[in-house]
Amino acid sequence: MVRFVRRIWNRYSKLGKRRKKKQVWRRPTGRDNKMREKRKGYPAIVSVGYQTEKKEKGKIQGKMPIVVNQLKDLEKVEKNNIIVLGKIGKKKKIEISKKAKEKGMEIYNLNVKRFLKKNETKAVKPRENKKWI
Repeated sequence: MVRFVRRIWNRYSKLGKRRKKKQVWRRPTGRDNKMREKRKGYPAIVSVGYQTEKKEKGKIQGKMPIVVNQLKDLEKVEKNNIIVLGKIGKKKKIEISKKAKEKGMEIYNLNVKRFLKKNETKAVKPRENKKWI
């Protein structure tokens, strides 16, 4: 698989040096740009022929992603699926991650072990009202 990144992304931090989200593709357009001319020894640019295979399209690590927003959605997940957590709060996220860990399911956008270790004390404590005198 070819990784398409901006021409001089590794020269400046604002273009993505040590910042993965900034390493986005921008087409080289300069008059004397060697990459635009597809010269030998320069990185590949986006063009016809690099398309993903149809059987692999839309998959993550070879598995179909299923978005989980609530505890009921875990029932839909099968062996050849991977869980992607939706936009949910911490309380639900703790419940879902515990259940997924019990069943041995994989969550793509969450490190379950580290998340549960970090939030184990927060889930136990109920909130108490303090009255000031």
